[in-house]
Amino acid sequence: MENAKGTVLKYKDNVDTDVIIPARYLNTPNAKELASHCMEDIDTSFVQKVQSGDIMVAGYNFGCGSSREHAPLAIKTCGISVVIAKSFARIFYRNAINIGLPILECEEAADQIQAGDEVTVDFNTGVIKDLTQNREWQAQPFPPFIQNIIDKGGLMASLKEK
Repeated sequence: MENAKGTVLKYKDNVDTDVIIPARYLNTPNAKELASHCMEDIDTSFVQKVQSGDIMVAGYNFGCGSSREHAPLAIKTCGISVVIAKSFARIFYRNAINIGLPILECEEAADQIQAGDEVTVDFNTGVIKDLTQNREWQAQPFPPFIQNIIDKGGLMASLKEK
């Protein structure tokens, strides 16, 4: 699994799936269309400022609310390379892994990393480095079977025979 490196976009606690992708856009299965509306109810400039490889950092209970797969799909399609949060809603966690979006829980990093910081994540070791602040934190790395799912682009792709 490749490491992530990007600029941080930071959000607070309890960012729910309806904020990540508002329900009024759920009538399309098109990932690019979903991504074009990602976070617009909480951060109207998100889609204009997000760059491929950027890192999303948030507080507690990220992805709470309804169990829509559209939320992690929109985040991934926008180019976010990893979401770091204090904690994730259980269903969001499962949906993110299922579509191949890396997510890491690390309370200390989520507290201390600031919007605009340049951050790297080593998925094999779980080390999160804030290059702007010259700080480092240890998250739990993914077990090999989850690394495989993410490396292949999601659960369905990881189950396909070669």
